[in-house]
Amino acid sequence: MDSIGSTIIFIFIILSVVLYIWSIAWAYKDAEYRGESGFFVALLVFLATWPIGLIIWLIFRPDNKRRS
Repeated sequence: MDSIGSTIIFIFIILSVVLYIWSIAWAYKDAEYRGESGFFVALLVFLATWPIGLIIWLIFRPDNKRRS
């Protein structure tokens, strides 16, 4: 494999990992904002095959009700 192909694959892998970590952090913050357990939602996104966990959270997340 040439160096350009290796570089493209490396960049793709790095971007995928960054997107994965960002989606876990976003799900945690979104759950906390909506009054749910951020830890369990982040765990769902982490353990479920990505992006299935994120899609499940987007479908079942509660209305925007912030805790006082």
